[in-house]
Amino acid sequence: MPEIKGKLGIEEFYSVIFDNELLSIDQEVIKTVEDSHDFLREFSKNKVIYGVNTGFGPMAQYKIKDSETLQLQYNLIRSHASGTGSPIPEKYVRAAMLARLNTLSLGNSGVHVSVIETMAELINKNITPLIYEHGGVGASGDLVQLAHLALVLIGEGEVFYKGQRRPTAEVFEQENIQPIKVRLREGLGLINGTSVMTGIGIINTIYTRRLLEWMIACSSAINEIMQAYDDHLSEALNSTKRHKGQREIARSMRSHLKDSSLTRKREHHLYTDTNGDVSVFEEKVQEYYSIRCVPQILGPVLDTLDEVQRVLIEEVNSANDNPIVDVEKQNVYHGGNFHGDYVSLEMDKLKIVVAKMSMLAERQLNYLMNSKLNDVLPPFVNLGTLGLNFGMQGVQFTATSTTAENQMLSNPMYVHSIPNNNDNQDIVSMGTNAALITKKVIENAFEVMAIEMITIVQAIEYLNAQEKVSSKTKNMYDAVRKIVPPFKEDTIMYPYVNQVKDFITNHKNK
Repeated sequence: MPEIKGKLGIEEFYSVIFDNELLSIDQEVIKTVEDSHDFLREFSKNKVIYGVNTGFGPMAQYKIKDSETLQLQYNLIRSHASGTGSPIPEKYVRAAMLARLNTLSLGNSGVHVSVIETMAELINKNITPLIYEHGGVGASGDLVQLAHLALVLIGEGEVFYKGQRRPTAEVFEQENIQPIKVRLREGLGLINGTSVMTGIGIINTIYTRRLLEWMIACSSAINEIMQAYDDHLSEALNSTKRHKGQREIARSMRSHLKDSSLTRKREHHLYTDTNGDVSVFEEKVQEYYSIRCVPQILGPVLDTLDEVQRVLIEEVNSANDNPIVDVEKQNVYHGGNFHGDYVSLEMDKLKIVVAKMSMLAERQLNYLMNSKLNDVLPPFVNLGTLGLNFGMQGVQFTATSTTAENQMLSNPMYVHSIPNNNDNQDIVSMGTNAALITKKVIENAFEVMAIEMITIVQAIEYLNAQEKVSSKTKNMYDAVRKIVPPFKEDTIMYPYVNQVKDFITNHKNK
């Protein structure tokens, strides 16, 4: 059982969000949160503490009467629960809740312990707040999105529960859950932070790693289909470049192809004296870049993904609201830990490399489709009658269109700051937008990959190479064949594409 101890890794996120394991809260965390709350309550007496006895944002100049400080917190939550657009899918919201739970557990926020206890209960019972995509500028963190989470914690708003969207109050009554009561600054402590963009971002990294594994599998299979020379994957060649990612991609592809009977050794074909009288070589001496340069293309993807994940895990284990309560130093510090630039920049980097992966998949797909390029397969890998049948021609349009959308979406959000909040928030991160657009780019990339994978399987079918490909390629072939039957006659393709996309999105590749 994963335990909240103030430090979470990617493994804990996977076990709670993907495997639905129950979580618990360490007793030391309970004490830390209680001490923080008690200290802030005493410290704030006769002092001006932002968000405890002042207004918020540009209204911080207004002192709030002692009799109205709790109402202030409720007002904040209700007024900022103003999101619009589509609901964020439950998996991403649960990740955001886990991220918020962890940062509040650090004891730098001064919230009452009931906040983390109730949030943990909601996660364990799969009661997921309704949070909309639109609303966050990522500067005082995810104010609008987190306000929808806070709204549920006080027993209001709506939740998703057992496949239905229902009023929070009904579900709480059914499950015997008590809403939290504002004691001091629970409103600001809940909504002031980067947890939504970070939670979405962590799920994005998990899916990107899965996507990269499939990209390696497809790239390896194309090497087999084209009977490529294998020296571009060799340790000798790739070790001459110092980048860790490139070396790892080449190693992974060598592992994938280790028992293939189709890839060739250059020394067996071109490093012999039998070519002396040839003036024009019939076969290409080197493969196209989309085949030959995969380690150099996917290496930066892997290195970037590893760095993005590192930054996000640092963020989820950081205090990211304002002000910061420091029990040890007996002080409260005002600043801007809620600013989401770290996450925003990493999400932009991630969506760029995912867009590049979709571009690589689309180029490999085009290579398979174009008989003049590959000189091995029929046009559009058409197993039927040329002219009468169309093979994979129709779905190539979808792959090209979707790749183009990814290229457009990969433009950065990080530099799209728009001042707002009466210019109090005069430079913002747009981190939530960056995370959500990255989510869309990843989903698009899975679509392109699904189309490429179906085409690879059709190519193996045409070449009758099922028993010649590597065991890993054969596993991929068998998995797709369970979904998509071999076809010569034209068939309606969209159900197959969607089913393969669903399979590769949700199947943890080995």
